[in-house]
Amino acid sequence: MSKAYTKKIVCFGDSNTYGYNAKMINRFTEDERWTCLMAKYLGEGYHVAEEGLEGRTACLEDPLFEGLCGFQYLYPCLMTHKPVDLLVIMLGTNDVKQRFSCTPENVAKGMERLVQKAVDSKLAFRDGKPNILLITPPAIEPGYRGTSIYGEMGEGCVEKSRALAPLYEQVAKNMGCHYLNAGQIPGVEMNPYDFMHLSLEAHRVFAKFLAEKIPELVQA
Repeated sequence: MSKAYTKKIVCFGDSNTYGYNAKMINRFTEDERWTCLMAKYLGEGYHVAEEGLEGRTACLEDPLFEGLCGFQYLYPCLMTHKPVDLLVIMLGTNDVKQRFSCTPENVAKGMERLVQKAVDSKLAFRDGKPNILLITPPAIEPGYRGTSIYGEMGEGCVEKSRALAPLYEQVAKNMGCHYLNAGQIPGVEMNPYDFMHLSLEAHRVFAKFLAEKIPELVQA
């Protein structure tokens, strides 16, 4: 009997996939961030590719920083990691920044465009079959207004991020993707330092939840 192939999971996101540690203003370690913990919990037979970038958007070009548009990078990213068994997308937090002047519906439309790009990148997926899990990130909490990130994010972020879940769920339904609202997972919460990045405990909880869910999403 031939050995089963290793299943490739690509996690495509922003600073919460990168593993930003708001308390120390650096990065959580491989023993702390959810992508690495998820790989550990999944065990043998899986390979998790971390593709988190601070400031990344779904499809918006940032006028202040280069290279942050997820739409522009997704195809080379997928082709780098092929064959991909599951693409996990968790973006949208940066798209609600005031300087982009987007409505929640605009952000969702950008996500739909990004997912379509993934669907069209069939060659990157195993057997040419796109398999995508779209995750709505936890909403930004009101306390962010009293932190140093307020100047970067601007006003309206709480309300816009809270409005994304039903819109993303509809995008997933329209595009034939799996869907998850991370904000509904008990224990997945923001830290008390900037209220928009996952706490250390949230990384563990999120990793555990996904590790239990992913095997049913990936064909044996």
